[in-house]
Amino acid sequence: MPHDDVVVVGAGAIGLGIAWRSATRGASVTVVDPAPGSGASSVAPGMLAPVTEFHHGEYELFELNLVSSKMFPAWIAELESVSGMSTGYRRCGTVMAARDADDMISLRETFAFQQRLGMRSEMARSAEVRGIEPALGPNTRGGIHVPGDHQVEPVALLAALLSACEDRGVRFVRSGVSGILVERGKVAGLSTAEGERITCDRVVLAAGARSGMIGGLPPGFVKVRPVKGQVVELLPGDESVCPTHNVRGLDVYLVPRQDGRLVVGATVEEKGWDPHPTAGAVHDLLRYAYELFPGVTEMRFGEVRVGFRPGTPDNAPLLGPTDIEGLILATGHYRNGILLTPVTADRIATLLETGSSPEDITAFSPTRKTMKRS
Repeated sequence: MPHDDVVVVGAGAIGLGIAWRSATRGASVTVVDPAPGSGASSVAPGMLAPVTEFHHGEYELFELNLVSSKMFPAWIAELESVSGMSTGYRRCGTVMAARDADDMISLRETFAFQQRLGMRSEMARSAEVRGIEPALGPNTRGGIHVPGDHQVEPVALLAALLSACEDRGVRFVRSGVSGILVERGKVAGLSTAEGERITCDRVVLAAGARSGMIGGLPPGFVKVRPVKGQVVELLPGDESVCPTHNVRGLDVYLVPRQDGRLVVGATVEEKGWDPHPTAGAVHDLLRYAYELFPGVTEMRFGEVRVGFRPGTPDNAPLLGPTDIEGLILATGHYRNGILLTPVTADRIATLLETGSSPEDITAFSPTRKTMKRS
């Protein structure tokens, strides 16, 4: 059995990105996952929206999101060149739209806050915002235009990452993990659900919402929980029109694909591992979508997908070394997993190569008590 430099547990966008980057820098890497390219990453809408995803108090996270967003064009160009595959990446911008007067008050407050932080966004009146995005409903009261936002198609991104990893010699073990092997306070490897023992110098735990369920670690060592999200995909109809921008309301978003599909999401539900789509969630998503974009009634129903975001107590990711030597966490990305993939992959690969955490991820140390709020 070969001895690896690095074993990555989890083959979503984060795990695959780390494996690809580390292998590119010369490390021998094995990825362990029963179904590479699945999980929450495959359900994500793929919006790359650091400005419109900003929540009050998440200043360190906003800065990291912004860094990763700026990395995306070059990162995607390299990934598509290596894999020979399209990721569906495109710059489309985002329109945050107000359905009524109350929404408009909220958006004005959001815009004022964005401007105080120096974010690039533009306030638009009713006619102006419908000039930017003609597909919006006639009752739209106004909105915010964020031209710098972009998107990627997660399923295509995952396929490209899998191909790029294989191109760089990453080994895949399609199995679950029964436990991390720790000897004298140091990682020695892991055991798979099939009983295989894999030895290595370091383990990167990037298993998303399942990261806290991996055996061999103290109870509560990885503080990650599943946050259920339901997403509806609509298909183009004979007379349907799709938005040209990402469109956000206060309680729904619409992400248009180049082939005319429309992703509508997403619910936020603290329901553990309940995998079932619900009629109520679909009803609410479609109702909110219709209020922003009446054209959804002309689209055909595609499917409902359920995913589980990896949430942490402060909803910020866990990035870096732990109190167990050789165990590194790259999980807990919550609603920003796709957006944070380039910066996470680069910084964790740097940590693996040099032994030191880059400065811009130290605030997200797994050993922190909580993120600072101001």
